[in-house]
Amino acid sequence: MTSDKTMDETTTSTPGSETNPEGLQKALLCARAAIDKKAENVKVLDLSELSGFTDYFIICSGTSDRQVQAIGEAVASALDVEGYDILSAEGLRDGRWVLMDFGDVIVHVFLDALRDYYDLENLWKDAPKVRIPAEYYGQGASRLN
Repeated sequence: MTSDKTMDETTTSTPGSETNPEGLQKALLCARAAIDKKAENVKVLDLSELSGFTDYFIICSGTSDRQVQAIGEAVASALDVEGYDILSAEGLRDGRWVLMDFGDVIVHVFLDALRDYYDLENLWKDAPKVRIPAEYYGQGASRLN
């Protein structure tokens, strides 16, 4: 018996994982840094076959402006340590929506209300979702992707 994969399922094998494995590792590094700062509802979308401007989106939420800032700073720091340059960053000062461009990976950190308003997951609903390894969440995690 076989079953077809739907776009709502998460997977580790996406088009981008084959064409840009370094980008996938960078995206997962971003996700891990966000999770380490208690980001909520972390999603990694593979846009490699849908977009000409990036391969991966990381979308996550914070519950306060300070948490959104801390998540953004943690992601930037984690990638800097690994030698990746940030091309552009916006919103760190306000902490409502942080947008960071690492070329093949773009990170969005939202306050919950703004995330609902802009609804990027629905805009990119055809993008395959990348499974985030469960060990990134640690024991007792309440919000697996």
